[in-house]
Amino acid sequence: MATQLKDFATSAVAVVEPETPAVVVAQLMRKYHIGALVVVDANEKTRPVGIVTDRDLVLELMAEGLDPAVFTAGDIMSVDLVMATPEMDSMDAVQLMKTHRLRRLVMTDDAGGLVGIVTMEDVLELLTRELANLAAGLAGARDREINERA
Repeated sequence: MATQLKDFATSAVAVVEPETPAVVVAQLMRKYHIGALVVVDANEKTRPVGIVTDRDLVLELMAEGLDPAVFTAGDIMSVDLVMATPEMDSMDAVQLMKTHRLRRLVMTDDAGGLVGIVTMEDVLELLTRELANLAAGLAGARDREINERA
């Protein structure tokens, strides 16, 4: 399966700046039904500097009993981003996710600008389609053999 990330990854990415209050981060996740927001540089609005996930909100703030109105995306974001490119092969992305134990990869262009995000759910949808195509092909082969041998 030689599918590049640009063929199936999400290009419309919800972003916040580091100074965005954590409570606003949570509200945006709820509004858009997503589990992560890419944090972009306040000056270079397309340059990712981190990612904040629903787990960050829960584990860093809620579980500690901290007030999400006091903390910002920059306080709780992960800064060790593992980047992908739109041309990256989907199986290479899966390997990156596995190696780094990630559910999401931020996609950037050659200049380091944000162009998308690929999630584990995106990969699972791709694999499901590929498996369905394989199953259909196998059923077709079975039907062809039945017709030829009848």
